[in-house]
Amino acid sequence: MEVPPTGMNDEMYASLRESFPELFVNPPGAGYEILLDPELRAAAEKFYAGQLAGYGFPAELAQTGVVYYDPWVMLLRDAVRGPSGEFGTYIRAVPFGNAEGVVILPVHDGRVVLVRHFRHATRDWQWELPRGFGLPGSEPADDARRELLEEIGAEATALHELGAIYPDTGLTSGVTRLFLAEIAGEPRPATAEGITEVRHVSPAELGELIRDETIKDSFTINAYARAVLRGHLEAKA
Repeated sequence: MEVPPTGMNDEMYASLRESFPELFVNPPGAGYEILLDPELRAAAEKFYAGQLAGYGFPAELAQTGVVYYDPWVMLLRDAVRGPSGEFGTYIRAVPFGNAEGVVILPVHDGRVVLVRHFRHATRDWQWELPRGFGLPGSEPADDARRELLEEIGAEATALHELGAIYPDTGLTSGVTRLFLAEIAGEPRPATAEGITEVRHVSPAELGELIRDETIKDSFTINAYARAVLRGHLEAKA
């Protein structure tokens, strides 16, 4: 997808629709119908602008299309028609290039490798599994191998797919692919990535850390659950 200059909202929105039509599908009975007709979009923007005025917000925030983008994420505000036929808008996050994210559960000598990662969003350290954004046009398995090298300096000797998840169906359209990786060599933290240390735990200990809320990261919880349910890990010692 060609990226137009910043501010060319409608051009980028149209390019996105052409490149990834699946992002704009209106299945039968959809609760929120995406409106693409210019007159209907304008009507939805006008309606929402009125609502914003009631909250003391400027009308410009009702503008639909691509409202923000960078090399990793795009924010779209779609004009929609709701379940009762009312106009409105709905914001959603889409990975740039509609790329899929990856989460990797590394196993080294029978133990799971966790990283202690400082996360800007929470302003705190989190114990979690290696993960990252995918690259547009790249295979998720290749992205998973790259993230392993970047975050713990490890290569996968075997990679097992654990399927896909939607991290937040209320906000983002992005799909994240889960993997279990058998790795060789001693993992080491990538301090440039904000990772301060690595920790080896048994599958049972990982379950306890999740149960006790030491681990709150939803990606880690999902990958652990999928690995256990698919028979790759034993939940108990």
